[in-house]
Amino acid sequence: MGRSTPAFSFSLLASLALGFALVVQAQQNPVFFFLLNLQGFISIDCGATNAYIEEGNNIAYETDERFIDSGKNMQISTEVIYQNALQLSKNLRSFPNGARNCYTLRPGGGSNNTYLIRASFWYGNYDGKNQTPSFNLYIDVNYWTTVSNGKYIYEEIMYVSQTNDIQVCLVNTGNGVPFISALELRTLDDDIYRLGSGALQLNWRHDIGLSLKKFIRYPFDVYDRIWEAKNYNFWFILNATSAIDLSENNDAYKYNISGQVLQTAQRSMNASSPMHLEWTPSISTKKWIVYFYFVEIVRLTDGLQREFTISINDNQFKKTVSLEYLKPVVVISTPVTGSLISFSIESTNNSGHPPILNAVEYYTIGDLPNVPTAQDDVKAINDIKAMYCIKRESWQGDPCVPSNFTWEGLNCSYGNPPKIISLKLSSSNLMGNIVSSLSHLSRLEYLDLSNNQLTGAIPEILAKLPHLRFLNLSGNNLTGSVPKALNKRAMDKTLNMSLTGNVALCLADPCLQRKKKRDILIPLVASVSSFFVILFGALALVWLSKWRRIAELSKRTLRLKNRPFKYGEVSRITGNFGRVIGEGGFGKVYLGTLDSGTVVAVKMLSKSSKQGYKEFQAEAQLLMIVHHGNLVSLLGYCDDSKHVALIYEYMANGNLRQHLSGVFKMQPTGDHLKVLTWSKRLQIAVDAGQGLDYLHNGCKPPIIHRDMKTTNILLNENFQAKIADFGLSRAFATENDSYVSTCPAGTPGYLDPEFQSSGHLNKKSDVYGFGIILFELITGRPAIMRSRDGSTSMHILEWLIPIVERGDLQSVMDPRLQGEFDINSAWKAMEIAMSCTRPTAIQRPDINHILAELKESSVSKSSGSFEMTSLELHSDNAPVTR
Repeated sequence: MGRSTPAFSFSLLASLALGFALVVQAQQNPVFFFLLNLQGFISIDCGATNAYIEEGNNIAYETDERFIDSGKNMQISTEVIYQNALQLSKNLRSFPNGARNCYTLRPGGGSNNTYLIRASFWYGNYDGKNQTPSFNLYIDVNYWTTVSNGKYIYEEIMYVSQTNDIQVCLVNTGNGVPFISALELRTLDDDIYRLGSGALQLNWRHDIGLSLKKFIRYPFDVYDRIWEAKNYNFWFILNATSAIDLSENNDAYKYNISGQVLQTAQRSMNASSPMHLEWTPSISTKKWIVYFYFVEIVRLTDGLQREFTISINDNQFKKTVSLEYLKPVVVISTPVTGSLISFSIESTNNSGHPPILNAVEYYTIGDLPNVPTAQDDVKAINDIKAMYCIKRESWQGDPCVPSNFTWEGLNCSYGNPPKIISLKLSSSNLMGNIVSSLSHLSRLEYLDLSNNQLTGAIPEILAKLPHLRFLNLSGNNLTGSVPKALNKRAMDKTLNMSLTGNVALCLADPCLQRKKKRDILIPLVASVSSFFVILFGALALVWLSKWRRIAELSKRTLRLKNRPFKYGEVSRITGNFGRVIGEGGFGKVYLGTLDSGTVVAVKMLSKSSKQGYKEFQAEAQLLMIVHHGNLVSLLGYCDDSKHVALIYEYMANGNLRQHLSGVFKMQPTGDHLKVLTWSKRLQIAVDAGQGLDYLHNGCKPPIIHRDMKTTNILLNENFQAKIADFGLSRAFATENDSYVSTCPAGTPGYLDPEFQSSGHLNKKSDVYGFGIILFELITGRPAIMRSRDGSTSMHILEWLIPIVERGDLQSVMDPRLQGEFDINSAWKAMEIAMSCTRPTAIQRPDINHILAELKESSVSKSSGSFEMTSLELHSDNAPVTR
């Protein structure tokens, strides 16, 4: 069977990465990590402050900041720090807080792939207590092993992931503070080390026979398995100089066993003497699987072949093997158990030669009894965590499983799979809109978001949660009307709903309600008998006075929202169009002031405008129905004969492009504003992403902006970013709809290349433009860069990608930042921008995923020689000869 593409191309890409490493310092070369990660390598030096390349094996290690958001970076004691030369042995991350702390790994292979996962530990008296802690290690939702060893050890498992993310969790058992030194993941070919159920936990992996190296691993082993040299005193040592046949005609090809491992072996002293090993398991019920590797490395001259029989535990497993010169054979035992595990390799009567053994691996089968939470629920709750920036100790790992680690505020049903049925986030300082991700918690029965700072309308999607029985949204700042479907469920008593304390929330349609009262009240008073005329006439006057006051207040409020203006009013509020503050596709934009004192921006449609009345209508109609803190608000419009205008909230700090190019000036002094800091740029990206996420995922149907660019990202007096200019926007009937345009509109430099070539428009077209905006925030350069004389131009990607591929981030960062930025955060932003600008729409992530990554980025802030001294695999006592 042929080797898979990842295994075939691994060495080539790793070599390319090594080439980059020769010319670029490791800490500035995430391209090296990227190339290794493409082939399934994730290498984390836990607690390290800088990325680096381990010189002895050329493996690129990165810090653990993007994999976990808890714990403390610590360094081992200086008294022992030089006992191990490996760089990753020098520091660790400890977890003094929380019962469970989890690393989240996102391998490119996703779910249902086989991975080698290795966790390394060295206590090194880092805390000065000289007391080695004991704690449990979990793989996803299942127990892996207990760590309790003061030496430098590692735990390794062959694991088939059930989900796209793999979580390695350290669990405090009350016997000291958990810690970890390194965490590594390697992607394997799917048909090796794979069980129908369970995981293979490595106990020992031995390279039998004399070897010049104490350990063999990557790059000699493409999967980075660590082969420990092992020699037994009563066996004879064999070494070969001829190359082992590693073609695909034999078993070693499938397992990618290194020729260096197979070129050494041991044999028994004579043909009548079997090779025998045994060991005593710590738990007699453990099931063991042994992988044997054999190669005939001696050219036999008598015409016979070496033939022998392998048997384990009184023939629980038995197999006869015949060897050909330099052709490897792999034998995998069936699961065996016992209080004593022993195996023998004994020559058959057909062979006059002693048995041989080149390498061997010993595994126990780890049970995986727990089923992870339904993945729709996991994605939804993690989106909610990211959108609301929830920081709770327990919100790590699987939200429901194991049940004693269920996230605070959650209750779950424990079917197959478990699902979230209750979410209580009362008084959790939640801000923004009610997120659409809640709709994916399909079994949700109880939802409490009370006493937070939630704004915007109540989404109708909550009514579509079929099992929802209790909804508490009281004590927020919600606006608009309660969706009819929710009201109906409350009236039907299928939903217990609390909305008190939302002062701007209409419990029913106020206009219809009030009109109905007035329409009924007057005829009623007119029709009563004269006796009641005097009495109720007075009451009617009181009520009418009350309604007038309410109507006047409503009128004042509505004057500032979506009201029509006459041309004369527009002229008056702009001082006869006296001050131009901008100019765009519509025409000029003027500064204005309403009678209430509110400063506004007035966009007038010019007769020579590139955009026309159709785009004006589209923008006006759209902004009348969409409202979000990161979208520029429409306060009014003018459609008066020949004069067309839109009146917006005033954005005092202009557009983003002005700040990145340095042309924006404070008014009226003319002084340049300070350069946007890196943290401010990330916040602007998050703001814009939130606005786009609302259009794509918060609006039903979704709305495509179609012209995402830095000049359409406006900044208010607090530098909060808001998306503007909706003249080209288009709404779709369903989530997955697309639109074919025969004349793609938009701005050069920001146009999705797939949209340009095919005319197919969808949400990912906006994502492409958003990615270009991110590149501008990172570099300070425009989407289209022109020479000084204007004779030549270059797209920002054309300039940027070759430099980034060299790993030279410093050369593309905006020089006006003067180096004041977090290198890890900058690389994270660069990776996000790269993912947004992939050539085809299907390769680009959804904006809600991008937003979560950006928020993670905004939170974030030298090599040693390869000599694995004192490295041990934590396990039972190793096999011994008998």
